[in-house]
Order: sequence, then C-alpha cells, then structure tokens
Amino acid sequence: MKTKTKSFSGIIMSSLVILFMLVDAIMKFIQPKEVIEGTLSLGFQQHHIVTIGILGFVATLLYAIPKTSLIGIILLTGYFGGAIATNLRMDQPLFSHILFPIYLAILAWGGLFLRFPALKNLLLNPIKN
Repeated sequence: MKTKTKSFSGIIMSSLVILFMLVDAIMKFIQPKEVIEGTLSLGFQQHHIVTIGILGFVATLLYAIPKTSLIGIILLTGYFGGAIATNLRMDQPLFSHILFPIYLAILAWGGLFLRFPALKNLLLNPIKN
C-alpha cells in the first residue's frame, strides 16, 4: 500500500475513535438521563461522571494532536482497560460491551501505526545496543 493511502486510512481510523470519544466525553459533561442511569448501573456515583469525562477528553485530545499522539494512545489504552474491567465486573455481554473498548483500541493503534510508520518500527523492532 502506498504511503499516502496508508496515511489517509490511518487518519480515517483515528478520526472514528476521536469522534466517538469526543461524543462520549461531551455526553458525560451534559449528563442526560441515559448517561446518569448507565453510569449508576455500572456501580459509579453520579459525581464520578464528570471526572470520567475529563479523563477521556484529555486522553482523546492528546491522541488527536500529532506531537502528543503517543502519550494519548497510551492514556486511551488505559482508559479502555478500565472500561473492559468495569463491563467484565458487571457481567455485561462479551461482544457488545466487554470487547467494544478493544475494538476501539485496535482502531486507535492501527490508525496511529498507519499515520506514523516510524512508530511501527520503534515499537515492533527490538532496540539493539
């Protein structure tokens, strides 16, 4: 695949993750009834909603900015891990709830690898002294 095509594909993949996460964070700031009920059903208190939204929003912004995208993807991966653990603890359905953050992580990491080919070499090839 040509470099321009890879980069464009990476931008599309990353944009999907960024769009989803921004909508998720904004909904946590607005706090419609569905968000409050959903968060409470997962065992969190209502005052946790904004904090969760801020954490997701900051990680997403860092991921969206090319110079900070590496720290952003690391933070998003941790955020997704928390979502997986929460859904697993609540015995949510496997493919629709528990694995959904993994689907987002695959899109996010894949988008980053396609946008920045040097990152793939850095992370997948061992450092030689």
